[in-house]
Amino acid sequence: MQTAWDVGFLDRMMGAVQDVRDRLLRSTAALEAGGIDYAVIGGNAVGSHVGNVDRAAVRFTQDVDILLRRRDLQAAVEPMKASGFFYRHVSGIDMFLDGPHAKARDAVHVIFAGEKIRPEYEDPAPDVGESQSTSLFRVLNLPALLRMKLTSYRRKDQVHILDMIGVGLIDETWLPTLTPTLAGRLKTLLDDPEG
Repeated sequence: MQTAWDVGFLDRMMGAVQDVRDRLLRSTAALEAGGIDYAVIGGNAVGSHVGNVDRAAVRFTQDVDILLRRRDLQAAVEPMKASGFFYRHVSGIDMFLDGPHAKARDAVHVIFAGEKIRPEYEDPAPDVGESQSTSLFRVLNLPALLRMKLTSYRRKDQVHILDMIGVGLIDETWLPTLTPTLAGRLKTLLDDPEG
């Protein structure tokens, strides 16, 4: 028997998924319309690659992350604003809030191509040219996405890599393509996917 709480929870859950999907599609359409080079990164990029192999293996992500060249940021402001997004730089993070009163969680987060996301990271973010077109938007290609995830290597990055391993996108053949540090991290996940 379904209770009112159960229905409300499902409605909120599905609404959250729809909000992220809408934010992703509106922001990438705005960047396309403005002629801005970009690539979808983060959980949505992982979901795009994983979903091409096994739709059931796609994991929900809470936010939208976009790779831009720093020189294109100002050119992106107007097309994004025309689609309801407001540029903000808060606590060292560049983002486009989804509405004038939105929270940072309700934003498109910008990562700059060719720059280190954190000073201690071994590698900078890839260039937007390391991307491919889907029917809806441009997404970072698999080699560049793997390097980004191995560079960040937070728990959620490890889970994303395990998702890609789980559907057969990533295996031992990738090890020689990586720097020794990144190859060591991937080898750890390949050898012990259960942690």
